[in-house]
Amino acid sequence: MRIEFFMNILAMAIATFATRFISIGLLGSSGVPAWFGRFLKHVPTAMLTALIAPAIFAPRGYIELTFANHYLMAGTVAIFVAYKRQPPIATMGAGIAVMLALRIM
Repeated sequence: MRIEFFMNILAMAIATFATRFISIGLLGSSGVPAWFGRFLKHVPTAMLTALIAPAIFAPRGYIELTFANHYLMAGTVAIFVAYKRQPPIATMGAGIAVMLALRIM
């Protein structure tokens, strides 16, 4: 393997460690302010949405809101199952089942 590969891994490890160490160093003794805690509560949902939405709405690089977009159809079913308060395994299973059914058709 090339040395660039290992250098990238090392750089990512240092960046991850630095961001966590700095946040603990700055907020470790005093804790997180209440207003910032309310803000941070929404970060995981925002990050997951930012990662999933482009894959569902634009799987080929452009927005495709048609029935030919299997990702959108499977995602819609998964959202409905999740909305009905089903366990995460049921949500994932429904989305995968719809995706497989559409791929076979």
